[in-house]
Amino acid sequence: MARMNGMTIKRVLIGGGKNFIRGGAVSAATVVIMTVTLSIIGSLIFLSALLNFTLNAIKDKVDVSVYFVTTAQESDILAVKSQLEKLPQVASVTYTSAADALTAFRARHATDQLTLQALDELAGNPLDASLEVRAKDSSEYDSIVSFLEASPTLSSGGASIIDRINYAQNKDVINRLTLAIQAAREIGFAVVMLFAVASMLIAFATVRLAIYVAKDEIAVMRLVGASSAYVQGPFIVTGVITGLTAAIIVLLLLWPATWYVGAKTVVWFGGFSVASYYASHFFLVAAILLAAGVALGGVASVFAIRRYLRV
Repeated sequence: MARMNGMTIKRVLIGGGKNFIRGGAVSAATVVIMTVTLSIIGSLIFLSALLNFTLNAIKDKVDVSVYFVTTAQESDILAVKSQLEKLPQVASVTYTSAADALTAFRARHATDQLTLQALDELAGNPLDASLEVRAKDSSEYDSIVSFLEASPTLSSGGASIIDRINYAQNKDVINRLTLAIQAAREIGFAVVMLFAVASMLIAFATVRLAIYVAKDEIAVMRLVGASSAYVQGPFIVTGVITGLTAAIIVLLLLWPATWYVGAKTVVWFGGFSVASYYASHFFLVAAILLAAGVALGGVASVFAIRRYLRV
């Protein structure tokens, strides 16, 4: 393929623009379908950010709560706390005595007289002392639980002082949420691919129509020895212009859309604002959408050229 100089490149770009305008309704339809496709891609970007925000928020609230039998000595519990604090995976360990747990329970149920009356009828404090262990990373909780279950120092007088560990329930919630996020991403990807194929087919038809309209002009260019790049270039430019136009439309529409949705849903989403996310990640979102638009239009054009334009 011959190298093109500045003047040739300029003519190719102008030719691509003319082809886009000549396409008329077909070009407009291509832009609309690509706009829908890129809008879905943009929506998936925000959805992925929201899901990650939700998952991280839940992970931040997860800890390992270790409850001890009511006969456990405080000195033994504090010895366990000291050992846990020495583990490199542990960020913090908080001790709650049985008396503190009872005080907190009474405060939570201050308006529930029936529960408080039943509690007063008990001979002693039915609540257990506990340790709340927070890891530096959520992936480290398994190793912390394994340490708690295996360490021989967690015995007093030959009997285990641990009553129960609640991490299994928290882990199940995180795993289910992770699976739901993965499923949402896979479904979103399938929808994007469906619309991407539709966009490429319409872009394909647009370039095919442009080739048909310009068939006489192409024949003349072949007779005078025009290079393949000079003949093919305008049609590729047409596809790229289509993709860029759709991407710019989506980027412009996202500003009012994210501000409106953000104002309505920031509380419902637990503090996540799509408007703030778009403002802080604008260049990343723009790069993704512009690249996707160029890829959709360019690839469709290349396939159309290979199918209908033999040079």
